[in-house]
Amino acid sequence: MPRIIGTEKVVVDHDGLVITELVGNVASNEDTLSIALVRVSKPTSEPWLTLHYDEWICVQKGLMIIEYEDSNGVISSIQVNAGQSAFISTGERFRPNFPQGDCEYIPVCLPAFRPDRCIREEGEEESNVTVNLKKLHGMDGGFNACTPHDDADPDVLYHMCQEKLWRDAVESGKAYYPPTFEQDGFFTHATAVPQRLIDTANHFYTETVGNWICLQLSRSALQNVGIVTKDEEGLPVGDQKVSEDWVRSKWICPHIYGGIPVDTSLNVLMKTFPMVRSQDGRFLSITGLTD
Repeated sequence: MPRIIGTEKVVVDHDGLVITELVGNVASNEDTLSIALVRVSKPTSEPWLTLHYDEWICVQKGLMIIEYEDSNGVISSIQVNAGQSAFISTGERFRPNFPQGDCEYIPVCLPAFRPDRCIREEGEEESNVTVNLKKLHGMDGGFNACTPHDDADPDVLYHMCQEKLWRDAVESGKAYYPPTFEQDGFFTHATAVPQRLIDTANHFYTETVGNWICLQLSRSALQNVGIVTKDEEGLPVGDQKVSEDWVRSKWICPHIYGGIPVDTSLNVLMKTFPMVRSQDGRFLSITGLTD
């Protein structure tokens, strides 16, 4: 059924640039995607940006010049007029310019905008815009992308896995171990924040085939059967390194030093949630947790 998911919030109001988030981590506590309305009242430009999300830019009024750097380091530009939309893919380096001012556009980001996903080339000191955005997203004062919010249950952990592998373990009656368990250092990757699994899945697992699920686990129940969980820095999965973005953000993640018991009487598994993917393999949401 239709429902209200949030209320618009002004996230930037600086020197003629006003950004109102309509859907996203601030306006609706939504990490899957974000939608905003940006108003530029006078000629200006942003710093060079590199995104760790895909962005659609829909110009409603005025015009925008997008400078971009190609794979050979050559700088080019395109003009986006009112009524036109542009697409910036993950990893592209670009700079928005507003030579006339009086411009309005709607950016749509997938996954949602977060300061740690948008690298702004501002020099040695962060701008007031970046500082304020980090405060709004709870990323000041030591918060990082794998630290649970204050209202989170410290006992709850989340692990994502291929549904078939989990079912195989349940049918065998043996503990579940991820495919890279030994290579990773004899631990099972986990998180305390389910929204962050979308980032992780899109970094490591978009080329896998089949359904994925999210397991909600009890840290204390694991400890009761002798399985210790340690909060450590984000570590590689198999041969794949973690994102440099996560390193800069100093992610701290729970690592479960053992497999996951499938015996329901142990109360390790609390709930199971399906993960939603697009046709091209990207992970979009976790039904019941992030949607």
